[in-house]
Amino acid sequence: MLHSLHRLLGYSIGATDGEIGHVTDFCFDDKTWNVRYLVVETGNWLFGRKVLISPVALQQPNWDQKTFPVNLTKEQVKSSPDVNLNQPLSLEQTEGLYTHYSWPYPEESGIGFMTSGMVGGVVAPGIPLDERISDELHQSNSGEGHENHLHGVKHTTRYDVQGADGLIGEATDFLVDENWHITSLVVDAGSWFNNKKIQLDVHSIQRVERESSAIYYSESLDLLKGRQEFNYNAV
Repeated sequence: MLHSLHRLLGYSIGATDGEIGHVTDFCFDDKTWNVRYLVVETGNWLFGRKVLISPVALQQPNWDQKTFPVNLTKEQVKSSPDVNLNQPLSLEQTEGLYTHYSWPYPEESGIGFMTSGMVGGVVAPGIPLDERISDELHQSNSGEGHENHLHGVKHTTRYDVQGADGLIGEATDFLVDENWHITSLVVDAGSWFNNKKIQLDVHSIQRVERESSAIYYSESLDLLKGRQEFNYNAV
């Protein structure tokens, strides 16, 4: 089953001893198309601090209550390393997070860890972005020692999507499977598709470019004209 990442925004994160906060964004890796982190805005108990939660910590979701339980305590979250979300995450900060939570590193990780309904497992590190900080985080950054291949969903779903021979439309959502692997990009297409939504396979995306705020897709508009209109009811 696929899930709309935008529809998962606002889900609460429940620790073993109380609520941590709410999901405000997701981060994905444009090389593997895996969701690396959820960014969670805490409540008054932590002065609204934003914390990073890996899918590795997630347990069975409560879909009725829109809650993601995690195998963490509030004290673990409170004592986690501060991460400056006003600049790209450094590899040193990533290491600090993984050390604190005893999460496995990329060489120990793999895919296929949510076989029972988006339950956590092993995942590689990254940093989620939220709407408030995304403009700064998505500026071009070529410095060494940073996670430059990571993107925030809220920011990226405002990008233009360029086909092989013209503008397809504007990115509006990503669909994720039960392994937190992004399978599809949802696009508000232009007049060539009667301004309807279309679903694109992310593995045909050539690159995600911060400098131009664009996603480059390998197929032409002529090839895409045969697609069916995307329907959220089918997700």
